[in-house]
Amino acid sequence: MFFYKKRNIHGLLLLDKPQGISSNNALQKVKIIFNAKKAGYVGTLDPLATGILPICFGECTKFSHYLTESNKRYHVIAKLGEKTSTSDSDGIIIKKRPILFTSYKLDLSIKELTGSIEQIPSMYSAIKYNGIPLYKYARQGFNVTRSTRKVIIYDIYSIHQEKNLIEFKILCSKGTYIRTLIDDLGEKLGCGAHVIFLRRLQVASYFCDQLVKISDLYKLLSMKNIHNINFFKNIDNLLMPIDSPVSFLPKVYLSPEKSYNFQLGQRVNFHSNIKNNLVRVIEKENDKFIGLGKISAEKILIPYRLVSRFTN
Repeated sequence: MFFYKKRNIHGLLLLDKPQGISSNNALQKVKIIFNAKKAGYVGTLDPLATGILPICFGECTKFSHYLTESNKRYHVIAKLGEKTSTSDSDGIIIKKRPILFTSYKLDLSIKELTGSIEQIPSMYSAIKYNGIPLYKYARQGFNVTRSTRKVIIYDIYSIHQEKNLIEFKILCSKGTYIRTLIDDLGEKLGCGAHVIFLRRLQVASYFCDQLVKISDLYKLLSMKNIHNINFFKNIDNLLMPIDSPVSFLPKVYLSPEKSYNFQLGQRVNFHSNIKNNLVRVIEKENDKFIGLGKISAEKILIPYRLVSRFTN
């Protein structure tokens, strides 16, 4: 199947990233299976991590930053008493300390890490310095000075500690490094800690019950070879619509004539109670999403981000 011309496909796949591979590796596997010309993932997950990795195809990539900016939810298990070079179990242990903290100290430390906090990203992160990811410097033994980042930890809950393991769930803002959070918690507790399990449970309004596994895609691929079914039709049915990343925005409908002008980048007259807010613009005749617009106080719909007119 891989000698076919690359396909122009559009939509969102909620991938359940497997453990042990990078986010980019997962993306490349999916691109090959879909034979897709253009695709990108939202929000890097470490090789250790599993869970929601949104993959945007084609025109959907124009709206992916709305997912990048969204809140995330994680399930994490950390091992206490050991600090590692990467702040997770993929690194080497660089310090061991006894676990001596009290339940009061744990509660206090959790509270100190909740709300608006500052983090220093790990050297083993995908943040770029002079165009090169930090982890590449780290692998060569270099340490780069990193600026602190403000993030918001909305909630740390379902906390359970047993012996040298601690488990909880986290709701946080974009840009939060869970490994850094766990490393900081370990330091506050005076014993060190690192991540041994991490699963992303939520991105924006998407939850784990909507996920597709790479193994599921390979099963469909093998069915194609054995039963000669319409493979691409089956996998394309797994995609969510182009406007999925902006599903929180209200819809407005245009006539075919106004839709045509809007897609040419022209402003169109539009009466609505919605003012100075982004909206999803739908061509009424075929219920097709054609882009984002903004309705001005003068009752004008202004093109903001358009879907290509040549999208099927």
